[in-house]
Amino acid sequence: MSHRPLPGRRSVLRGSLAASAALTLPPALGAAPAFARSGRPRAEWGVQTGDVTTDSGLVWVRSDRPARMIVETSATESFRNPRRWHGPLLGSGTDFTGTTRLRGLPPGRQIHYRVLLADPDDPRRTGEPVTGAFRTASVKRRDGVRFVWSGDLAGQGWGINPDLGGYRIYDTMAGLDPDFFLCSGDNVYADGPISSTVPLPDGRTWRNVTTEEKAKVAETLAEFRGNFRYNLLDENLRAFNARVPSIIQWDDHEVTNNWYPGEILDDARYTEKRVDVLAARARRAFSEYFPISTLRRPGGRVHRVQHYGPLLDVFVLDMRTYRNANSPGNQTVDEQGILGREQLEWLKRELSRSRAVWKVIASDMPIGLVVPDTGDGKPHIEAVAQGDPGAPLGRELQIAELLRYIKHRRITGTVWLTADVHYTSAQHYQPSRAAFTDFEPFWEFVSGPLNAGAFPANTLDDTFGPERVFLKAPTRANVSPAEGYQFFGEVDIDGGSGELTVRLREQDGTVLFTQVLQPGLVGQ
Repeated sequence: MSHRPLPGRRSVLRGSLAASAALTLPPALGAAPAFARSGRPRAEWGVQTGDVTTDSGLVWVRSDRPARMIVETSATESFRNPRRWHGPLLGSGTDFTGTTRLRGLPPGRQIHYRVLLADPDDPRRTGEPVTGAFRTASVKRRDGVRFVWSGDLAGQGWGINPDLGGYRIYDTMAGLDPDFFLCSGDNVYADGPISSTVPLPDGRTWRNVTTEEKAKVAETLAEFRGNFRYNLLDENLRAFNARVPSIIQWDDHEVTNNWYPGEILDDARYTEKRVDVLAARARRAFSEYFPISTLRRPGGRVHRVQHYGPLLDVFVLDMRTYRNANSPGNQTVDEQGILGREQLEWLKRELSRSRAVWKVIASDMPIGLVVPDTGDGKPHIEAVAQGDPGAPLGRELQIAELLRYIKHRRITGTVWLTADVHYTSAQHYQPSRAAFTDFEPFWEFVSGPLNAGAFPANTLDDTFGPERVFLKAPTRANVSPAEGYQFFGEVDIDGGSGELTVRLREQDGTVLFTQVLQPGLVGQ
């Protein structure tokens, strides 16, 4: 693998992030900031970067009080001759969060940054800076690209367990030195309360860090915000955020399980039954707690394409906002489907325009795995596949249209990545096995959860001819992270050959499965 070196990166992060972790550890975990200046703004929740390109990136922070956000960048960790960026005034309207866009950065370079929070009434009064580092995407193909992906955090009541060291999977992923992290949705479980203890099948007790906002399902804006803050109590995640940029998408649990627009809940836990109201509040909190470029534009949206140099474009889908109602999925005509017509046309257009060697389609739900929605007792479908192995029906019609388009437009290098189902697997889709045959073969790789209950494998739907080449999943439902079955995936694109290697890994980094794909092919 030809991958650019990281001069000084780990040394700076071992030093500065250790200090930053001590500084930003929230009082909820019982540790006082080590270097806090009395009466000055503090960044207790760390820093994040997101949507990094060859020459830009977003930096995020949250203050403990009104403050002016200031970012300084440097080519070295000494911060000699830093470049200064004046960011927004952070206040209660955004829960004291804010982002600053850095533009005109050098491509393929290590960027050291520090965030200062200044008293709005006295700019000379600043809190202790919080530091981080990231790489911009390279314009040189030979530099290669490496990233990791997964999803599903703090689900099914399994939260931050101090006995196990918290979200340890983030430390493992950071050790691979990825260029970025793709989170495939379910960043929080707003519908999943966290209790202080959970009994385990072997007689042990799982302990959770708890907060007031995680004691019930989220309904108010404050409760949704509290769900996003909850995960930032974990030191592993904060340290990871400070060294690895993210590309974030969402799925259902950022709002409530299996939601769709227009739904009215039949759930006694909720006083607010209108999903559209809950989704609007969740979306606002989501936009406040992650650095996502498109959400800050007029008519902001989650779906977008991230250009990461000549080797890679990442097409981030939103299979939640524009879908139709969950149903048995047997419609013979389905214009709205799971993407909505506008998003589907956007995706086809952007795939056609892409000149990247590899085009990763970041799908928040799998294509050929049957994911049911039986919450109301009816045999409805939550994802795409609906269990009928014949011709495409329901939401499968949109996927068939997209696959046909990719084939006839000769779009090369498409790979599907997803999470959602709480196990890891690799599926190869082949027309010779399928009921619908007007497409070229492709791969779909599944990973996750990051820290949530693990579940048995879903059945396959033969409409697009999937073959499960690899699978690791438990045999019973909601297996706790204490028993393993926590996964992430790694994608490594070689700058010389252009080969894309997918590795499915366990929480400790053990490689379970490897698949090498060749560049320049419409199908694989």
